[in-house]
Amino acid sequence: MRYIVSLIFTLVISFPMISQEANHPLAHKNLKAQQQWVDSVYSNMSLKEKIGQLFMVRAFSNDSKGNENEIAKLINNNHIGGLIFSTGGPVRQAKLNNLYQAISKTPLLIGMDAEWGLSMRLDSTYAFPWNMTLGAIKDKKLVERTGYHIGEHCKRIGVHFNFAPVVDINTNPKNPIIGNRSFGEDRDNVTEKASAFMKGMQDAGVLANAKHFPGHGDTDSDSHKTLPTINFNEKRIDSIELYPYRQLIKEGLSSVMVAHLNVPSLEPRDGFPSSLSKHIVTDILKDSLGFKGLIFTDALEMKGVSNYSTPGEIDLAAFQAGNDVLLISEDVPKAIDKIIDAYNKKDISEERLAHSVKKILMAKYEVGLDNYQPIGTATLVDDLNRLEDDILYEELFENAITVLKNKSEVLPLRHLETKKIAYVELGDSSGSEFYEELKKYTKVHKVTADKLDELITKLQNYNTVIVGFHKKNDNPWQGYKFKDKDLVWLYEIARTNTVILDVFARPYSLIDLSTIENIEGIVMSYQNSAISQQKSAQIIFGALSAKGTIPVSLGEHFNAGDGIVYNSISSLSYGLPERVGMSSKKLQRLDSVANYAVDNKMTPGIQLLVARKGKVVYNKNFGKHTYDGKEKVKFEDIYDVASLTKILATLPLLMELEEKKAVSLNTKLSRILPEYLNSNKKNITIKSMLSHYAQLRPWVPFYVATLDSVTQKPDPKYYRRVATPRFNIKVAEEMFLRHDYPDSIQKVILETELLSTLRYRYSDLPYYILKKYIEGYYKKPLDELVQTHFYQSLGANYTTYNPSTKFSDKNIIPTEIDDYFRYQKVQGYVHDMGAAMQNGVGGHAGVFSNANDVAKMMQLYLQKGYYGGKRYFKTETIDKFNTCHFCHKNVRRGVGFDKPQLGDEGPTCGCVSMTSFGHSGFTGTYAWADPEAEIVYIFLANRTYPKAGKNLLLRENIRTEIQRLIYEAIIDNDSDDDIAEHKH
Repeated sequence: MRYIVSLIFTLVISFPMISQEANHPLAHKNLKAQQQWVDSVYSNMSLKEKIGQLFMVRAFSNDSKGNENEIAKLINNNHIGGLIFSTGGPVRQAKLNNLYQAISKTPLLIGMDAEWGLSMRLDSTYAFPWNMTLGAIKDKKLVERTGYHIGEHCKRIGVHFNFAPVVDINTNPKNPIIGNRSFGEDRDNVTEKASAFMKGMQDAGVLANAKHFPGHGDTDSDSHKTLPTINFNEKRIDSIELYPYRQLIKEGLSSVMVAHLNVPSLEPRDGFPSSLSKHIVTDILKDSLGFKGLIFTDALEMKGVSNYSTPGEIDLAAFQAGNDVLLISEDVPKAIDKIIDAYNKKDISEERLAHSVKKILMAKYEVGLDNYQPIGTATLVDDLNRLEDDILYEELFENAITVLKNKSEVLPLRHLETKKIAYVELGDSSGSEFYEELKKYTKVHKVTADKLDELITKLQNYNTVIVGFHKKNDNPWQGYKFKDKDLVWLYEIARTNTVILDVFARPYSLIDLSTIENIEGIVMSYQNSAISQQKSAQIIFGALSAKGTIPVSLGEHFNAGDGIVYNSISSLSYGLPERVGMSSKKLQRLDSVANYAVDNKMTPGIQLLVARKGKVVYNKNFGKHTYDGKEKVKFEDIYDVASLTKILATLPLLMELEEKKAVSLNTKLSRILPEYLNSNKKNITIKSMLSHYAQLRPWVPFYVATLDSVTQKPDPKYYRRVATPRFNIKVAEEMFLRHDYPDSIQKVILETELLSTLRYRYSDLPYYILKKYIEGYYKKPLDELVQTHFYQSLGANYTTYNPSTKFSDKNIIPTEIDDYFRYQKVQGYVHDMGAAMQNGVGGHAGVFSNANDVAKMMQLYLQKGYYGGKRYFKTETIDKFNTCHFCHKNVRRGVGFDKPQLGDEGPTCGCVSMTSFGHSGFTGTYAWADPEAEIVYIFLANRTYPKAGKNLLLRENIRTEIQRLIYEAIIDNDSDDDIAEHKH
């Protein structure tokens, strides 16, 4: 009889009491093994050990707040069930975790508030966006991936429970504790995002925790400091606040945290927090909503509870209310004593104790604590700062940033030739990343002033003003409001200018605006991180589509769900290589080759850029302006691009004329320039001479004829040190050529003998000839034409002829110390002598630029004539010029464009497609585009400094070796193993 009674008692309190259902939120896939482990561990515990399992204690993993001895004592003496880690570093936390687990008889359940990832808690270099930012994203799969990534981080550092997601529906803009932690105010949006986040995290093997039950979204006081009151009736709470919990519970939610709130409609006792209310915890959450997972209290140390004065009373009340885990007790030993005393007095039954303790043990088995393995620390920091997390972070902001107002379609910014853009920074944090990104698209000046009237006066010179409102991004509770001064300045700027306001702060900041009438464009960027700033600039210029919707209402201005969508206008964007099927790790090999070239004095410095599928994925600088100088190469520095001028200036202007039918590829020189009618070149066509298949001499050293035959110095017959009306062509500093000499150059070309045989021979002469024709056709100089037709509208504001008139020498890379013609350092003046003798403006040379600007032009060609919302050329025009018309004659060239080699040696790595095209330059420059691989590659250098001499870059194939490595970095078609690191 005694045996039967004992068996019945065992069955009553054993595992089946809580559930044997496979769909129980804490059930392991091997339910039988889980049951055996739970029952075995429980049956071998003393009463104190069982009660100790109910407690989760805060542990600090930083040096300043270290409480290791206290925690160790609680583990050894009080047998606590878990820890919640706060404030510290990942390696230290892992080591402490290993230490604590080693001394605990029953493995510890580790929790953490990692709502937006681990980094803010662990001083890492990386964090995921706040929930408010995620709430702006339409694609819930991205939110699910975020939950998964955060789960992977938690799991890697030994965290089993992440106290996330926050499912509070934030309907109160003044909420001091939820705000950015909420997905928004719409119950369906919050539920959808919380569900996705939960699913992702639990798929990663980390248990989710929905908080703060029954709903913390409409409070205006901080629950860490007081006991906030929720003054809604039961019907409202049921339809709004409880709505997400119902759905998440159906979908397998592991745990819930009960809030520290006063909810009079659900708990009539005055000042009685929800975490202590049996009606809220048991009657509503467990019975009405049918929740079977773990129930956590909020921190029991929170203020505002006056009903309990004796230590441990709150803990006992929380347990009796129906909570399973007592979080952050003020006095664990005394709380355990209180619960033991209640147990012995039969105020707490064995069944009640077993119910909670066995759920805790279920959770421990579910997360693998039946077979605990210490956390490895060797690669921990790297594992928490992964490339795939950076990739996701980019995607999240690209999808979240929201365009809220777009009067007269001011966004995206286009027709850049008509824009004079200023950037004004408001707020108390930096917008430097935003400003630097804006400058990649066109000329943008940062305008500052101490006084408003001074600022308004300066802004009169601009027709578009981008105002960035930047607030600190350290944590989601940072201040977000406009100061009175910010508002006054913003209103006045908007009254007199076309304004685009970009807010890098909590959305509620816009409520402070009494009017938005005079603001043409409003962009909500949510956070002031570097990536948010960069992506927002790209959206403003249409390099990225606008996709986001605002997750909360903003006073009278905007409603939740508002957001203006527009597509990209095909400008270059900037991001990580993996976004376009390339490997960051493999692209790092480019660094080695570039550094090798600089270290071995093949060139003092290099700008190197790689873009794929319209996205710049590699953009770095190497070396210095000169070998013995101190000025390092910067992005805004410009190089003499030499013969790239041919395809950056002359060729696009010729393409325009071909589309206008002013010329065709078969047009002969005698038709476009009458003086050639009786020359030996009269029947040479544009196609043949730009294919370098026209018997033209490669080069004529025009400058030699202007040197004194004895001294070999510039002949005074041709040059003066000071400009005069007759000597007005500036060749270099204090060196002015006679005004009529360019005519002499054209005459020499006209009268030059042809080569004896027709074969491929590269020549600059066609571009002298075409320069004369183009300038004659338009009655304007080439440098002015290419600016107004292309560079200004492309936003190529670092591209110009004669840069000395526009840029400081600090930003102009020198090309040579000339000891044969100009006898000085050549800086700011074109290196090519023939171009210099044309006032720096040659059809074949003379353009200065940086890698980013050259990439814009090459991308325009790659996109078959379309860029930045403007069609410059017809597709068929690009195809016509990018055709090898004389391949059958062993001539690889297109019309103006260089093409891949037909044999073993040539201008490329031999790994590019035959539809690819580009050009190289004497100073060490190289630009290549491949339509099939969708690659643009730019290499700028000044290998001619200090002496042109031996071309070691060419001899050692530096540029083409880099090109080969670029193609090896493409992972589109690699094996699954190669791309596994970029997917989960």
